[in-house]
Amino acid sequence: MQGVIKSYDPGTGDGIVIRETDFAEFDLADGALEGSVFRMLRQGQRVLFVLDDDQRATSLSLGSEVDMGTPELI
Repeated sequence: MQGVIKSYDPGTGDGIVIRETDFAEFDLADGALEGSVFRMLRQGQRVLFVLDDDQRATSLSLGSEVDMGTPELI
């Protein structure tokens, strides 16, 4: 899935990712950045992620700058 970082606290590792296709929000899983290229995240950054069993975002990687089908706002 592709999404955008809504918020991220580097001190606690807490953050929220918004899925681009339906704007659903997911908390970052503990250790979501482990094994990734990221040391920090910034608001508005595009990322690819998967959901763990608890519906938290994990396995973050670099997202595409290409629009991946964000719905039109009416």
